[in-house]
Amino acid sequence: MHVAIDARLAHYTDGGIVHHTLNLARALAEIAPTDRFTLLRSVKQRGGLPRARNVRSTPLLTPPHHRLEQLTLPLEVARVRPDVLHCPDFIPPFRRICPAVVTVHDLAFLRFPETLTEESRRYYGQVRRAVQSAERTIVVSAATARDLAELLDVETERVRVIHNGLNPIFHQPQDQAMTARVRARWALERPYLMFLGTLEPRKDLPTLLQAFAAVRGQHPDLLLALVGRRGWLYEPIFARIEALGLREAVRTIEDAADEDLPPLFDGASAFAFPSLYEGFGLPPLEALARGVPTVVADTSSLPEVVGDAALLHTPGDPEALAAALLRLLTDEALRADLRAGGPVQAARFTWERAARETLAVYWEAIAERRR
Repeated sequence: MHVAIDARLAHYTDGGIVHHTLNLARALAEIAPTDRFTLLRSVKQRGGLPRARNVRSTPLLTPPHHRLEQLTLPLEVARVRPDVLHCPDFIPPFRRICPAVVTVHDLAFLRFPETLTEESRRYYGQVRRAVQSAERTIVVSAATARDLAELLDVETERVRVIHNGLNPIFHQPQDQAMTARVRARWALERPYLMFLGTLEPRKDLPTLLQAFAAVRGQHPDLLLALVGRRGWLYEPIFARIEALGLREAVRTIEDAADEDLPPLFDGASAFAFPSLYEGFGLPPLEALARGVPTVVADTSSLPEVVGDAALLHTPGDPEALAAALLRLLTDEALRADLRAGGPVQAARFTWERAARETLAVYWEAIAERRR
C-alpha cells in the first residue's frame, strides 16, 4: 500500500495537529515496513519530518488553508498517485483520484466559534463536506465522535475512534540535575503550578489565573508556569495577570523545547488544565505520565483521557478549580494515589497502537472506494 499523508502544516506551526501527524507517521513507518509512505510537505519545509527507508517526502506548492487549495491540491496529489490519502488537518481535496481518510480532532469551532479567528472558522467550516466526502473519518476521542453525530449528523459506521499516543520521552526516568537546570533557567526555584498549551481563549486561562490568585492566599510563595506559545486573542490573558497583580508570580515560557517538558513537569507541584473543550487533551496525559498530580475541567474528552488518575473541576468555575488545587497541594494521600495512578493511565496511549488501528482504517477506505 502507498499512503500519502498531508504534512504541509508542519512548516507553519508546531501545534497539536502537527505533533499528531509526525508521531503517527513515524509509528506507521515502523510497524508497516513493506508499505510506502509519502509525506506531502510545504515546498518551504526544510527538515523536521520523519525519515525511514519506506518514507519519502514530496514538496507541494499549495499552502495549507489557502483559498485556492481545492483547485490546486487535487492536481498535486494526483502526481503522487497514492492508494489512499490521509488528511490529518480535517479537510481533504474534494476532487481526487484515490480514497481519503480525514482526522477530525475536535469541533471547537462549532462549540465555541468565538474562540477562533474568522479565517480559521472559514476553513474548518468545511468539515461537514469533508466527512461526507471521505471514505473514512478518524476521531481522536469518543467525545468527538459524539459531537460529530450531534452537530453534523454523521453516519457513525464510517467513523473510527483512535486515541492519540504519547511521546516516549515522557516515559523516560526523571533526571534531577536536568530538572534543577530547567527550573533555574526560567526562575522556577520556588514551588509552582504548571499549565501547558496554546495561550488562547479556549484554554480558559482567566479561570486558572483567578483560581491561582485564590490559592496564593494560603501559599504565598507559589508560582504559576504558563508553558506554550501565544495563539489568537491572547491579550485578555495578560490583561488578567496584570489586573490580579500576578505579574511577579506568573512565568510565561514560550520557547520550551520538547526535551524541556519532562523536567518542567517533574518540578511542578501540580498541573492544571481548565480548557473549555478538547478533542483529546494531550498535555494532561503527559502530566500523568510524569506522575504530576493533575486537575482538568470536567468537559468534552478530558474525563475520557485522564480516567480516575486526576481530579475534575466544573468548567469555568475558579472557586472549584482553586479548591481542587488546594487538595492537590495539601492532601498527601491523594497526591500519592495520583502519582502512582497517572503513569498507569498514560501507558494505555501509545503511537504504535494508534498506527496499527490507523493502518486498518486505510484498508477500509480502499475497500470502500472499490465498492
